[in-house]
Amino acid sequence: MRSLMMTLALSLLSFPTLSHAASMRCGTHVVADGATKATVLLKCGEPQSKESRTETTEKKTRDGDTSTKTTTQKNIEEWTYNFGPNRLMQVVTFENGVLTDVKSTTHAR
Repeated sequence: MRSLMMTLALSLLSFPTLSHAASMRCGTHVVADGATKATVLLKCGEPQSKESRTETTEKKTRDGDTSTKTTTQKNIEEWTYNFGPNRLMQVVTFENGVLTDVKSTTHAR
């Protein structure tokens, strides 16, 4: 019995994990990864709050004697939706205008 349980546990670990898909239900509508800000506004309405920031990343590459630095900026927006006292608030994250994450929270950011 012990070897059967061990074999079952190992076989479950060998399955590929499913990637997390961000989605949120707004009444009868659902918004998910890849949705634009306009789509989310249309389906879910105005959020309770919006926060935005710009993140900058630098990448340095070297090719022989030549060194190159590439700077990339992305605009991050976090919208907080409060759908009432019996539901957790939802924080929707957009990167460059595209929905990339949804998280549940009990308080406004």
